Amino acid sequence: MIKYISAAILFFAVGLSSCTKDLKPLDYSEINPNIFPKTASDLEAMVNACYHPLRGSWGDGIFTTSERGVMYISDATTEILFGKYGDQGLASLHNYNPNNGGFTRYYDDFYNKISRMTMTIELISQSSVSEDLKRKAIAEVRCARGLLAYTLFDLYGPLVIAPVEVLKNPLIEEPLARMEYNEMVAFIEADLEAAAADLPTPQNAEYGRFSKALAKMINIRLQLHEKNWNRVRELADEVIAYGAFSLDADYSAIWDLEGAKSSKEVIWAIPCDYIGTSENQWQLMVLPTNYGPKSGWGTISSTWWFYDRFEENDQRKKMLIAEYTGTDGITYNRANPGNILDRGPIPLKINEDAARTTSLTTVDIVMYRYPDVLLSKAEAIANAGAPNAEAMELVNVVRRRAGLEDKDLADYSSKEAFNDLILLERSHEFWCENGQYRADLIRHGKFVSRCQEVTQSTYTNPNKVVFPFSLRAVSEGKGKFIQNPGYQ
Repeated sequence: MIKYISAAILFFAVGLSSCTKDLKPLDYSEINPNIFPKTASDLEAMVNACYHPLRGSWGDGIFTTSERGVMYISDATTEILFGKYGDQGLASLHNYNPNNGGFTRYYDDFYNKISRMTMTIELISQSSVSEDLKRKAIAEVRCARGLLAYTLFDLYGPLVIAPVEVLKNPLIEEPLARMEYNEMVAFIEADLEAAAADLPTPQNAEYGRFSKALAKMINIRLQLHEKNWNRVRELADEVIAYGAFSLDADYSAIWDLEGAKSSKEVIWAIPCDYIGTSENQWQLMVLPTNYGPKSGWGTISSTWWFYDRFEENDQRKKMLIAEYTGTDGITYNRANPGNILDRGPIPLKINEDAARTTSLTTVDIVMYRYPDVLLSKAEAIANAGAPNAEAMELVNVVRRRAGLEDKDLADYSSKEAFNDLILLERSHEFWCENGQYRADLIRHGKFVSRCQEVTQSTYTNPNKVVFPFSLRAVSEGKGKFIQNPGYQ
């Protein structure tokens, strides 16, 4: 990742400098492709720059594990996490509006990265390097653009996607409208399909970089979003057919210090380090100030509602800390919660890394795993037709690894019952990973009702299934950019 960031800085210096020694503005969209990119190292710098916004970083990484990250805020809108204050408090009650920068910032801070990726593709395609190098580089950039576009689409609905012709003329002001819904879906799908065609297989992909399996996994999420069940099943079968993935025996070991690197089920993880090249701040976010030997800020907790839905011997439940003895000598638990465990247990999920030298950790950010493929296929089978033995077996494979007994198809023969089971298993399997459970609740029509049930919020309503855009974004659209319903 240090290599990635160094290369990214090089690209920013080439592409984003604003003036000469005479302070004369330069239009760096006019970079001559005969000059840059010209070599394999030029391409590497440009491609690595497209990984940059997709890392963990409090300042400018969309997948930071802090309150500025997608996972943290998305899971806080569900029963998985509860916040008492700040943006996490607004998220838990669905009490967000266009004036809340913690919810508008993902679009404001990252949509322009899509434009940068578009221009990167254009520069690469017009360069003098070999066609093979171009093809491989463009595949990575299109996967990055597809992932970022899907992430923002899931949060906000259709986005503004600037065409390359507009980007080539940045000095001409041209307000743009958000894409039509189906056009937006097609745009993301096209990127992911093209990326999957030219990226390396998962067996040949470098750790931390994109592969065919990742492009197809993101596409699975997109097709789930659209309830395109047949395509979900096709994509899941294609990932399974790689023969690259299987479930690890120990669920919690995936989040050990080197767990993701050795895991057979991690499709993509974001490498992290102590120096903050790419940051993982999760221990800092969830561990209380009186937790030993290494404490945190205790900014958020899980909920007892969520905890109580686990079966007693579920291995995935053990990572929710329901009791600990603090540095003050007091034992905190549900009966004696103090102001720490009053709403729920500590959602640590990852190795506490007690010997870490900073508030950060080297535990990598696990984003997508093989069980997602299995549970997505099970859901697709059940909803394209009816729950059957194959769908139930896919669920039971995941449950067995968690130390649980098989479920009986006869008890979940209706779509409604099977979908409830899938939703429950998804929450237990993927809590505090990439924040996808918010989209699962929305897909199953339970996002609002679950918030009401868990928090008794009076702020939630059907419009809250997407976040608001900022007043600035709407204003700059000069009438072409339309705010999401319910936020006008």
